[in-house]
Amino acid sequence: MDMPNDSGRASSPAAHRDAIAAETARFVELIKGADLATPVPSCPGWTLVDLVRHTGSVQRWFSVLLRQLVQEPPRSRDVELRLPMKEDGYADWLATSAAEAASAFAVTDPDAPMWAWGADQHARFWMRRMLFETLVHRADAELALGLRPVIDRDLAADGVDEFLVNLPFAASFAPKVADLRGNGESIRFRCTDTDGDWLVRLRPDGFGIDRNPTNAGPSAPADAAVHGAAADLLLLMYGRLDHGSAAFEVVGSEDLLTRWSADSEF
Repeated sequence: MDMPNDSGRASSPAAHRDAIAAETARFVELIKGADLATPVPSCPGWTLVDLVRHTGSVQRWFSVLLRQLVQEPPRSRDVELRLPMKEDGYADWLATSAAEAASAFAVTDPDAPMWAWGADQHARFWMRRMLFETLVHRADAELALGLRPVIDRDLAADGVDEFLVNLPFAASFAPKVADLRGNGESIRFRCTDTDGDWLVRLRPDGFGIDRNPTNAGPSAPADAAVHGAAADLLLLMYGRLDHGSAAFEVVGSEDLLTRWSADSEF
């Protein structure tokens, strides 16, 4: 399930583990001294404290799943969070969440079989998923604080791949995904600054993803296409950028892209 890239490292479990630590450290530095009541526009209704609490909770919950190597969907998401008593404790709490994840990684074989909601039924699925939960919400914090997110291009390309490959399995918690059907309509997403090229084809029973489409040059035909830097494409997948942004070269059906954006949200 790995996505090729320039470095050959950004899509490995070891790279994911290292990146979780680095992304969390960046997140921690962002919130030190910040007003945690600041609204987060990319997560409507949330403030920074909600964003931090969510990210740390996800890290702790995924860590429990990894330690247990669960073989079936968990019946509960309850986990001991040990939330801080005061808001000025959230930076340290988030750092501790990442430390708990690192501790779980240290005793978990990434190739160990385990239940996952997505395509890859191994422990490495949760490591990769934890990374992009953390990275995207770090970007949300930056946006909330008026900063422009900077995302490593190879990690971003891997994140686009992770999103697209797992999206067909997300209907249980993102019901609109079930509406991503059609009669062969195609959408192409292509990175312009690193390896990364995906052709989505809508079918009557759902949709399929073709990585690095055979014989697809930069202008290979699709009903709609979005070309852009990997970091911008990652933000597009998560609804943090619109396909109408000046960051993208868009070709073909605007209606198809609008429909994709509306139904792929999770």
